[in-house]
Amino acid sequence: MSDSKVSAAHVTDEVDVCLIGAGIMSATLGAMLRQLEPGWSQLVVERLDGPAEESSSPWNNAGTGHSALCELNYTPEVGGEIQTVKAVAVNEKFQVSRQFWSYLLENNELDNARGFINQVPHVSFAQGDDQVRYLRKRYDALSVHPLFPDMQFTDDEQKFAEFLPLMAEGRDFDRQKVAISWTDAGTDINYGALTRQFLRNAEEAGTEIRYGHEVADIIRDGAKWKIRVKNVHTGDTSVVRANFVFVGAGGMALPLLQKSGIPEIRGFGGFPVSGEWLRCTNEEIIAQHHAKVYGKASVGAPPMSVPHLDTRVIDGKTGLLFGPYAGWTPKFLKQGSWFDLAKSLRPTNVLSMAAVGIQEMGLTKYLITEVMKDAEARMESLREYMPNARSEDWELVTAGQRVQVIKPVAGPRFGSLEFGTALINNAEGSIAGILGASPGASIAPAAMLELLERCFGSHMVSWGPKIKEMVPTYGTKLAMDEKLFHETWERTQKTLKLEGQDQ
Repeated sequence: MSDSKVSAAHVTDEVDVCLIGAGIMSATLGAMLRQLEPGWSQLVVERLDGPAEESSSPWNNAGTGHSALCELNYTPEVGGEIQTVKAVAVNEKFQVSRQFWSYLLENNELDNARGFINQVPHVSFAQGDDQVRYLRKRYDALSVHPLFPDMQFTDDEQKFAEFLPLMAEGRDFDRQKVAISWTDAGTDINYGALTRQFLRNAEEAGTEIRYGHEVADIIRDGAKWKIRVKNVHTGDTSVVRANFVFVGAGGMALPLLQKSGIPEIRGFGGFPVSGEWLRCTNEEIIAQHHAKVYGKASVGAPPMSVPHLDTRVIDGKTGLLFGPYAGWTPKFLKQGSWFDLAKSLRPTNVLSMAAVGIQEMGLTKYLITEVMKDAEARMESLREYMPNARSEDWELVTAGQRVQVIKPVAGPRFGSLEFGTALINNAEGSIAGILGASPGASIAPAAMLELLERCFGSHMVSWGPKIKEMVPTYGTKLAMDEKLFHETWERTQKTLKLEGQDQ
C-alpha cells in the first residue's frame, strides 16, 4: 500500500510502543518495558476479541515449562554420544522465565502464581531396546549436570506401574521393554492465564488494548512507523504512529514483517503445521495420571508433534491430553485465512520455500500419514502409551496453528526449515518480531531480553540495574555456577508457590 493511501486515514494516535498481538510475547515485552520505562506509552492491537486466544491459549499448546527436562528432541544422539548443548541452552532460558515471573509476583505485578504455574512431573518414555538404551545414556549425561538435578531412571516394571498406572495397565512388559526417566520438578503452565494477568496489569498502568482490530499495513514514516489498523467489526480504519513496533502476532508475524519492507525479512518463509489433540472426558481416568510423558518423535515429525500424554492444569481444573496429531493447512493462524501461505510468497523467498519442500520429503510424508489417520488410528497411537484406552473416554479437539521458520541460506540448499524461534529486527532497532515456535512461550522473557539488547542498545547501560532486579542472574550462565543455580531455584520455587505442592 502506498503512503498516500495510508495518509488518507486519520492519524489518531502517537505512541512510544505499539505491540501487535495480545499473546504471551507482546504481554511479556510490554511488562518489561513498563518496568524499564514507565513513562513510555504503549498500545496493544489484537485482531480477536480477547487476549491469548491463538497460540497462547492453554488448549492450543502443551503448556510445558520447556526446560528440556523430558523433551527428547533437545538431546539427539550423534556418533554414539548424547548432545546436551541445546537442552542446556533451553534450560538456561527457562530459568530466566522463572526469575522474571518471580520478580513480578514479588512486586505485585502478577498476583496469582497458582493460576498459571503448577508442579507436574516431567517424564521421558522409551519403548524397545534401542530407545531404552538411548534413554539410559541421556539420563547418564543429564543427571550429573547442575541444571538437571534429582533426575531419576527406571526400567523396572513395578516402579513404572507405581508411577504411571494408566500406562502400565494392560501393557505386556515381556513383549517390549520400556523405561522412563523423570524429575518431579517439572511444571505445567497456563500461558493464557499468565497473559491475561500481564494484560490486566498493563491496562491498570495505562496501556490501551484494542481488541477486534487488525493491522492491515505497516509503513515507515521517517524515524517512526505508521500502522494502519482496521476495526474488524465496523470496517473503520485508523493510523497509529509509533517509535517502536513489536510484531508478536504468532503465525502472522511473517506477513506483517514483510509488509514493513525491512530488508532483514527478505528470503524468510513459513511452513504452517496444524495439530489436533485427544482430550480425556473421563474424570476417573484423569485422576489416575499426574505427569507430562514425552516419547520419541516419528521420523520426519516436527518437534511440536512429539507425542505426549499430558496432564494440564487449566483454570484450577486438571485435564489430560494426548497428541498432538499433526496436520496441514495453509492458514498461518487457527482463525486465519486459507490464503495466508499464498500471500506470504515473495520473489525473495520462493527459492527458499521450494528448496525446503524438496529437502523435507520425510516431513511431507509424515504429515500426509497424519492427515490420513482416522479415529481408530489415533486411538492406536494413544494405546502405545495407554494400552487400555477406550474411544468413548476421549474427544478430538483442534490444537493451535504453528508456522515453522524457513530460513534463507547460501549455496545449493537455498533454504532450511528451522524448528525453533527466530527474532527478526531491522538495523535501527525500531521494529522487531518473533517467527517460529517451540519452545516459544516458555522462553519469552529470554527472547525479550535479547530483543532489548538488539533494539535498545543505547539504553542497556542505564537499564542494567533494573534488568538485574528483574532477572538477578542476567549475564551469568547458571550451568557454570551450581551454587548460584540452586540458590536461584530455591528462591523461585518459593515465590512461584511450587514448594510443597502435592504430586
